Amino acid sequence: MKIIRAEEMGMCFGVRDALQIADQVNDPTQVTIHGELVHNPRVIHQLDVAGFVQSSETGRDADPETPVVLITAHGVSNRERERLNSIGKQVIDTTCPLVRRAHDAAMQLAAEGRHVLLIGKPGHVEVQGIVEDLGSYDVVADIKMVKQYESKLLGIVCQTTMPSCLLAEIREEITARNNEADIKFVDTVCHPTKRRQAAMLDLVKRVDAVVVVGGRNSNNTRRLADLCHQHGVPALHVTCADELTDQWFAGFEVIGLTAGTSTLDSTIQAVEDRLERLASSDMVAKNSGYPSMPSVGQGVQAECSES
Repeated sequence: MKIIRAEEMGMCFGVRDALQIADQVNDPTQVTIHGELVHNPRVIHQLDVAGFVQSSETGRDADPETPVVLITAHGVSNRERERLNSIGKQVIDTTCPLVRRAHDAAMQLAAEGRHVLLIGKPGHVEVQGIVEDLGSYDVVADIKMVKQYESKLLGIVCQTTMPSCLLAEIREEITARNNEADIKFVDTVCHPTKRRQAAMLDLVKRVDAVVVVGGRNSNNTRRLADLCHQHGVPALHVTCADELTDQWFAGFEVIGLTAGTSTLDSTIQAVEDRLERLASSDMVAKNSGYPSMPSVGQGVQAECSES
């Protein structure tokens, strides 16, 4: 069995910057991380061990008990930032600048009187941080959600981790259903996401299956796995090396490896090392038949903490 790494994969600069800022905090016990700093179970475990208080993604409307609040790389709305300031919290902001760019683009479209269409995953923290500042908007996850909108002034932005191919399909459907509207589009998919998706499209041409490494609730990681399935290539989404078993690779000769933008280099290396050990053993060769690969998001139920 041969292992091929994607040309572009793993942690982006926004995540690295957020982790570096968190690492410079003198007293983590005085800091509440406003949601998940990054969608990575190992990082969350390390932050917990360090002493940070961590609120859940769905519990960010509660008042943090610590004097300092760290805003995650996914950002928050201006409204939420003002709320934190109003209750006397010191704010450490690690919002990715490309997420901030998407937020600013949506606000500019709204200032022009446009009904904003945000192409993204409903309920995702990045999406929530943008739409909470908008008065007139719809979140559009796929072409089935597109409709004819009442406003004749429409503005389109997108979650930074959306696949460009899906974005193009939704834009086309919006235009077709609203052919009399004035539509302005701002491409806010981030460059790291575009490069990783392009690398994945190249990878699927050269492999029999792909291992995608990243957190279960990482949108960009799931999108990479989705791209594999769309091109007829089985994809296994794992959070760490412990989730790999030889039975999953029976019948495959070439395995691709990629990872989401919040995946640590050490986690990727551990997965690759595990794959190489499987490849060098005769365990995979002894198995026969086409493997039953878990669908996206399935696999070992317990998240790996890798302390």
